[in-house]
Amino acid sequence: MKSYITEALANFFFEYETPRQVLVRNRRVGIVCRLIQLGVLVYIIGWVFIYEKGYQTEDTAIGSVFTKMKGVAYTEISGEKRVWDVSDYVYPDQGDESFVVMTNFIITMGQTQSTCPELPDGKNTCNSDEDCMKGQFKRTGNGHMTGKCVNTTKTCEIMSWCPIEDDRQIPDPPRLLAAENYTLFIKNSITFPEFNVIRSNLVEGVDQSYIKTCLFDPEKDPLCPIFRLGDVVRLSGFSFPQIARVGGAIGILIDWECNLDLSIQKCIPKYRFHGLYGSSEGDSGQASVGYNFRKAKYYVEDKVEKRTLMKVFGLRIDIIVHGLARKFDIIPTLTAIGSGVGIFGVATVVCDLVLLYLLPKRDFYKNMKFKYTTVLDEQEPEMQLEKVDQRKE
Repeated sequence: MKSYITEALANFFFEYETPRQVLVRNRRVGIVCRLIQLGVLVYIIGWVFIYEKGYQTEDTAIGSVFTKMKGVAYTEISGEKRVWDVSDYVYPDQGDESFVVMTNFIITMGQTQSTCPELPDGKNTCNSDEDCMKGQFKRTGNGHMTGKCVNTTKTCEIMSWCPIEDDRQIPDPPRLLAAENYTLFIKNSITFPEFNVIRSNLVEGVDQSYIKTCLFDPEKDPLCPIFRLGDVVRLSGFSFPQIARVGGAIGILIDWECNLDLSIQKCIPKYRFHGLYGSSEGDSGQASVGYNFRKAKYYVEDKVEKRTLMKVFGLRIDIIVHGLARKFDIIPTLTAIGSGVGIFGVATVVCDLVLLYLLPKRDFYKNMKFKYTTVLDEQEPEMQLEKVDQRKE
């Protein structure tokens, strides 16, 4: 019993079984096999390792953005002269990665809570008081109706902030066309927590003296963090005079693609500009063209609350940070190699199908590849053995 167990253990631990292989000399099958293996090899080296960087592990960045606008504009409206600085034309306060730069506006001054007729714009017309239901509000109106129809304007009288804002004519050219020369400073910091790497867009060489004189240019100064607003609009595919009139939205993408197997100084940002929406030539008839919102400034005059209402048209700037870092790791490398070796088995499967089912001598190849036997029956052992010996012969 002991010797039987010892022999069984020895056979189990100290023996190696290998599958039977048949060497087939066939030119067509050999060419098919080598072509498949070559294709698999090109896929592993070219796609998995070179293009997809299958030998590296990845980590996405956590980033923060700080912005600052600079520039001054001058307007003269109805004899009133005014200088606009950054505190007047940036909404909200500076510093966010998403903000609006005002480029045009419609101003309505001295509004008070009182009654006045609706605008005669063809949407809220009336012929009698019966057309103006007291206390009701029309979706296209500007206030609650008092029940009176004003004969001079043929519109309903309403309770609202009066005088009513008239935004039917958008100023053209834009009132703040000087915004084209405003400058935007972007400061971006990112970290790759998996690799414990922290980078800023103020990379090596971008120091205080360089920032004072540089202006972003995709060819000459691709690392300068100061951008002229007109250049941002142009690089995003818009025309500044057109988009400044009714407003629009632009996305600035800060893209970090870092190979940490190389020098850390090669981990630098790339700036890309995308026009999200805005005006275009022939925009008449389109619904809700551009970008605008309203802003009110309240004050008290002669104990009466008043406000100055501004309909602001501007550029909405959205800054988006995308970061991806890669670094060599033995685990994905071995995984990629293992999967590649497994794919090599496709050549064997295809060639077996050709040999066993497509070639004229497929029966001969079947007999060479497979060894047939029969399970012995306990009742007729001698007869079964004889059949097996005959098949072998």
